[in-house]
Formats: sequence, C-alpha cells, structure tokens
Amino acid sequence: MRATLTTAILAALAAPPAFAAVEIDGRIDPAEWQGAQHVTDFRLTQPLSRAPAPQPTEAWILATEKGLAIAFRNTQAPGIPRTRQRAQRDQGAQADRVNLYVDFDGDGRTGYNFTVLLSNSIIDTTITNENQFNPDWDGDWRHATSEDEAGWSVEMLIPWHIAPMRDVDNGTRTLGIQLDRVIGATGERASWPAISFQDTRFLTALNRVQVPAYSQSLLAITPYVSGVFDNVAGKSDFDTGADIFWKPNGKFQLSATLNPDFGQVESDQLVVNFSAQESFFSDKRPFFTENQNYFDVPFGSTNNNNRLIYTRRVGANADDGSGAGDVTAAVKVNGSMGPMNYGVFAATEADEAGRDFYAVRTSHDAATHGIGAMVTRVDRPCYAQDDLGACLERQANVYEVDHRWTPTPQWSIRTTLVGSDVDGIGTDAFGRPDANESGSDMGGQMRIDWDMGEGWRQQLYLLHLGDKLQLNDFGFLERNNFNYARYDLGKRFTNLPETSQYNAADWHWAVSRRVNDHGLHIADAWAVNRNGQLRDGGNDFGEVAMWTSGHDDRILRGNGVVNLPAKYFLFYERNRPRQGDGHWEFYGNARWTSEGLDTPAKSQLQLDLEPTYHVNDRLRFFTAWYFEHNQDWLLWRGGNLLGSYEENMILLNAGSVFLINDKQELRVRLEAIGLDAKQGRAYRVAANGEPVPSAEAIPDVGLRNLGFQVRYRYELAPLSYLYIAYVRGGSFFEELEGGGFRARDEFTDAFSLRDSEQLLVKLSYRFEL
Repeated sequence: MRATLTTAILAALAAPPAFAAVEIDGRIDPAEWQGAQHVTDFRLTQPLSRAPAPQPTEAWILATEKGLAIAFRNTQAPGIPRTRQRAQRDQGAQADRVNLYVDFDGDGRTGYNFTVLLSNSIIDTTITNENQFNPDWDGDWRHATSEDEAGWSVEMLIPWHIAPMRDVDNGTRTLGIQLDRVIGATGERASWPAISFQDTRFLTALNRVQVPAYSQSLLAITPYVSGVFDNVAGKSDFDTGADIFWKPNGKFQLSATLNPDFGQVESDQLVVNFSAQESFFSDKRPFFTENQNYFDVPFGSTNNNNRLIYTRRVGANADDGSGAGDVTAAVKVNGSMGPMNYGVFAATEADEAGRDFYAVRTSHDAATHGIGAMVTRVDRPCYAQDDLGACLERQANVYEVDHRWTPTPQWSIRTTLVGSDVDGIGTDAFGRPDANESGSDMGGQMRIDWDMGEGWRQQLYLLHLGDKLQLNDFGFLERNNFNYARYDLGKRFTNLPETSQYNAADWHWAVSRRVNDHGLHIADAWAVNRNGQLRDGGNDFGEVAMWTSGHDDRILRGNGVVNLPAKYFLFYERNRPRQGDGHWEFYGNARWTSEGLDTPAKSQLQLDLEPTYHVNDRLRFFTAWYFEHNQDWLLWRGGNLLGSYEENMILLNAGSVFLINDKQELRVRLEAIGLDAKQGRAYRVAANGEPVPSAEAIPDVGLRNLGFQVRYRYELAPLSYLYIAYVRGGSFFEELEGGGFRARDEFTDAFSLRDSEQLLVKLSYRFEL
C-alpha cells in the first residue's frame, strides 16, 4: 500500500501543470513558464572560485510535450560591454553566450551541449568520456534571443527526438543538467551547479533533474543532389543520395544513408606530414556524425584523436588504389532495452575492392559503475595483391570492454581493454601489407583521477599497446608496440588579487615514461605548464618540458632503431579576444624545440601569428602566418639512411567570413605553403642504433601546396542547405641534389598551382513526415 501511494504521489508531482505553450521568441513570458523549475544560484566556475556570480542570472527548466524548454535572463551592468559577434555554426566566439549541458539518460555516459550567443548564433556538440566535446554533430533545435537596457534573454527548445533515451518507470525521466552563462568581455563563467568541464568529472557530476517522461516520433528524409564541373579535366559529374532518420519512440532510433557525399563543401586543412604517423581529419558527413558519440570510445593515449571507430575510414582511399571508396549505403541503430543501451553500425562500399564495416556496442550504467562492450569487424576483399595480381583478403576484428567506477565524488577510475584479431594478410607497424603480421594481440589503458580539494588534483594514466595490436582498419591509433605511464599533479589558483591581470591560473607538473613492447626505452619526460585566464576575457599558456635521451623505433619504418640525445621544449601562446565594439582580436604562439641529433646546439623555432579584423559583427577578415626554421630536421631517406636538413617553411591561412543575414553566409579561404629543406648531413644507422655520418649525397627538398575556396551557403530550412562553392588547389613536391630551393619562392609559386579547379553546387532539403 505504501509503495502504491508513493508511486501515485510521484506521478502527481511529475504531471505537467496547465500552462500556455512556450513560444521560442527570446522573450520570457511568465504565463508560458508557469510551473518551470526556477534557478538562481549561479556561481563562478571561470575562475573556479564558486563564489556567487557578480552579474545576476536566472534560468527556467520546463519539460513540455514538444521538448525540453530552457530560458535564461542575464542581467548585465552598463559598465560591462556586450559582445554581439555573429559566428558560423559551431565556430563560436569569445562573446556573451549561454550553455545548456544535458544528459538525457542521467547516467554520465553521453551528453549534449547547446550554446546560444547573444547574436543568436549557435554551437551544438556531443560530450563523451566525461568531458570530451565533439562539434561535428548538428542537431535540429529551436533558439531565440532578445535584449533590453538591463540585459538579455534566451529561450531554447530541445525536441525529445534529438537523442535516443532509455525507458523509464513511474512516468518520470531523470536528466543530468548544467546551465551556465559566459560574459565575453571578461571571460567570467557562472554555472549551476558549480562544476567545470575542465575537471576530470563533468557528466557524472551534473545536477539530476526529474521531468515528465515525454516521447516524440520523427521520420526525416534529407535527399541531396550535387553537380561538379572540373575545369582542369573538362568534365562534369552529378550525384544524388539521401539521409534517413527515423525515431518511432524514445527508445529506438535509426539513421541510414544512401550514397553519401564525402563533404566536398567542407575543406580539410592543408597538412605537411613527413612522419611515420598519419594525419587525423574530422568527419563532416551528416550520417557519420548523427549520434555517433555512442560509438566514440577513446583509446590509445590522452590524445583525443585516438579512437576505436574513425568514420573517415569509410569511403577512404580504396584498397586497390582506384581512388576514394564509393560508399553504397550505411545504417546506424541506437536504442535501449530496459537498463541496457545498444548501438549497431554497418556500412558497405561498392566495387570488387569495396570494404564492409560493422560495429555492435552495448552498455549499462548505474550510480557509481558503468560498463560497456563493443565488437567491430572490417572485411577487405582486396586488401593487397599477389605477384599475379590476384586479390588477397583481410578480415580484422576488434573486441573492447570499458568500465567506469566513481566510488566517491572525488575519485574516478576508467579502464578499457581491447583485443584485435586479424585473419588473412596483416600489416606491419607502419600499415604496410605483411603476411607475417596477422594474428591477435591485446591492449589496455587505465586513468585514475583524484580531486583532493582546495584546487589540488592528481591523475595517473597507464597504457599498454601490444606489438601486433591492429586497430586502424576501422579505428585511429597513432602507433602500437607501446607502453606509457604518466603522472600529473595539478593546482588551480582562483583567489588572485584584483590588481592582477589574471583572475585564475592552473598549474600542472607531470612526469612520464615511454617503453615499447620489447623493452626498448623510448624516453622519460617531465613537463611544467601554466594556463592563465586573463581579466580581458583571453588566456595564455606556457610550458617547459624535456625528454631524456632514448630511442626512436618509428622513423626508420621498420629498418632499425635510432639512438637519440635529450630533447628540449619551450612553448607560449596568447589569445586576446575582441573587446566590445573594437575591431581586432589576436592569437599568437611561439615554440622553441631541440629534438634532432645535435641537441641542444641545433634547434627549431616556430612562430604563429593570427590577427583578425572585425569590420562589424557580421563581417570579419582573418589571417594566420606561420613561420618555421629548423636547423636539424630529420627525414627518412630509405632503409637505414637518415638526412639532417636545414628546413624552412612559410604557411598562410587567410580569408573572410560574411554572415549576410541569419540564412546566408559567404566564406573565402586561402591556404598556401612553401617549404625548403637543404641537406646538412647524411647518416647511416648502425646495428646498435648509433647514427654514423656518411658522405652520401642526399637531395634537397622543395614543397608547395595551395588550397582556395569560395563558398556560399543558404539555409533553406533547419538542416537544409544550398551550397555553391568554387575550389582550386594543387601540390608540388620535388627532390633535387643541390636543388637550392627557397621557402619564400616555393610559397610564391604555390599560387600558380592548378591541379584541380572545380565548381560545386549542392542542394539538400530535410523533409519531416
């Protein structure tokens, strides 16, 4: 009887009161927000003093049939400038803004961040692994702002169909929520509750808020058509496809794509990479970002790029060298069964060499524990070819188990175990086909965080990657054959005097050890860094670090190990945002390193200067100049031969962004690179790893790259766009003994490159049924 009465009382409390429908117009009508939870206890979290916010902020939380409604009322004193800068979606700015962080299942597994700037520009991201933000995802939600003499207001509506959610009991849903407000002119952030995403625990520390358990269904189809005219090849190409999103109820969600485009309207940043490690690029294709966060399992280092599923593998260069893989179709299912969450991913490519990708994941979370598991498989029917040209197959399976344990609010322990099993031809440590490298191996990582209070915290990170652990068929792993341990001690200072130009400073002291899986000592290291938050809304960061002498087992690509002397690092960066109605913002950094064969006598200097001029809140011109001079640049020349070069590089990244109105955007972007490398000395690496000077002649190196894009975008409706883009680019690489290349000449000549020149038109429109 008592249980029945308790259930009835909870249901009555959760029952929605009678209120007017919330109109998302940025004007907070008390009648519309009747019955909402009213929040006033906002406290400073930047700096993280947790003192009452000096500028009053109020918020309202209201669950409606149409979605989760949030309102902010932000009082702002006349003496504090308002920053109204407009920004491209997900680009953001150091402007006045508010944030909603929400975990729809309240279990600390996955969260979403919805940001609205005073200008009504938006950012939306997914959050995984406590505090890892990914801006690639775009959701369909409503928002509006308004302002008056006393301050400004925001209203948001987040539809219930935006994310999969588990079934709940008693008609109530427990959400994890944080609300915060940022003042652009000072950088101050006030939050409820008073927690920071910079701490090791964020998602699991959100406030738990109970709301009625609404559910929405949605069927959305987004067909697209695109046409490309190649002015160099003199030919045209047309393509069509569609993305499908179906959510019949709260606990099941299906996404599918037919012939997805590869995001031609988005351009990757130009990268110069001569190392043994591949470059990482984010994915902008809508299907591959929609609720992909459930499959994002970071693994491999503290670098956020390492992960078990790297969606750029789908549709990447085909195994037979015929160009980019042609993705025929892909499907993704997210849902729940009782307390268990699950996800299924599958994608297939066309043609004889087309690959098939599969992933299945499940998880279960409780108050202090959470466990998940995932299996991935990639079938590669023509991974390599034998001497007669016949295809050699490869099947790569990966098995993963992860565990989260938060026994107290101060402690967090995360563990991940991974195994790989390759059937068919394998790869060596550098991704080359090798029949001797198939088989199985294991890896694991553990991160232990302890918040000791009064600003002190510690972290211990342990990583093991087996010699034959292979994850890059579907994932992204910088390297295998690696063992790493790192201890970090941090201290946050927030009670700085008013006379200081800083309002907070965060210090870290770290030591680490690196050894490969055969016991080879790579290096020990120490680092000290400081992150300062300035009262002008900007920040600066400085670091000094050193690696002990050790070995490099990667640079010779499997042809031996190189003994290396100690390495030294110095770095400083400063970001100064636009002030009020001013026109300029600035970012710059300088780096000095010495990491060649002749340290510290020879070193490298890098300088990055990025001024931006704002004509007004809608139009800005940006430029970034990067200069590099390296007296001892090590470059692999084949076999056990190394070259030490004197290298220079010039990089320009410039352009403009014109947000014509709330629907139209014009963007111009230019990137140019010029690089020269003059031979200094050749080295043959002996069997004991010692580099021995050699009289062999090695060629000088010259490189130039160009990327140029003019892109117009018109938003027809939410997540429906017309794109018109002109793209031109090219690259040139040359090696010549005594070539006499000069970086400034290579940079100037880059503007004449014309390997490709295309005009692209793409139309996509989202139909909601």
